Amino acid sequence: MDARLTEQRNPRSASIDQLSTLDIVDLINAEDRTVAAAVGEERQQIARAIDLVVECFGKGGRLIYAGAGTSGRLGVLDAAEMPPTYSADPHLVQAIIAGGNDALLHAQEGAEDRPEDGAAAIDEKAVGPNDFVLGIATSGTTPFVHGALNRARERGARTGFLLCTYPSEELVASHDVVIAPLVGPEVITGSTRMKAGTATKLVLNTISTAAMVRTGKVYGNLMVDLQVTCQKLQDRGERILMDTLGVEREEARRLLGESGGHVKTAIVMSRLSLDAEQARRRLEDVGGSIAQLVGDVR
Repeated sequence: MDARLTEQRNPRSASIDQLSTLDIVDLINAEDRTVAAAVGEERQQIARAIDLVVECFGKGGRLIYAGAGTSGRLGVLDAAEMPPTYSADPHLVQAIIAGGNDALLHAQEGAEDRPEDGAAAIDEKAVGPNDFVLGIATSGTTPFVHGALNRARERGARTGFLLCTYPSEELVASHDVVIAPLVGPEVITGSTRMKAGTATKLVLNTISTAAMVRTGKVYGNLMVDLQVTCQKLQDRGERILMDTLGVEREEARRLLGESGGHVKTAIVMSRLSLDAEQARRRLEDVGGSIAQLVGDVR
């Protein structure tokens, strides 16, 4: 049998093809409940990755995910969520996927076998010493990912690896951080879009969210760095202002309009009696941290 956990057979689902629909649902759900605990076992390594990301952001660098298949798509998804959620520069968190954009909608299975393509993608991104590249390969063996990470290290970047099987000593020695939530064999043998994919999503959520918190894009637990670009975000922005400032919706709408649709700026404008330009300058002076300017949200 393959030594990788992601390729082993799960004895608990060995007769899944004989179960009723409800029993299949219960079995999958029972397996899924083990994922969060496995991710929790990697808490220190996840925190290490977050500190590396924040350090690179402070130097003007980027977080870049590199993956193939499900792993690559999850990296693309996480990166794509940063601009609308936190008004992050689209270049701050990026993703490389084997097979390029076509692989987002249609499987490009052979693309993951070419390490030179991973290296070329790193070159195309002009990765450098201020960047952190996180390779995502639940099996730990994807050539595209290893090619990308090898080139990233050659170019001086910090690197990490996220996998769902036992990492080799060589892998641990090669990277600044290795995150390995051991979720065990999948319900359907080798179908790593399931538990391994869920673990990957949880880890990426934690890394990117904590990095945004650490870089001043959250006030209390509110996503105050959002930029109003649609009706949903207009409503959310107004409600955040109503909650944090104790104003009525009409006043919240006025502040949001004068701030250019930027919630963080609107809060500082109101709390410190500044115009939008003054508020933006004050925020820049403290690295974007509202708490340093106006105190705790509570």
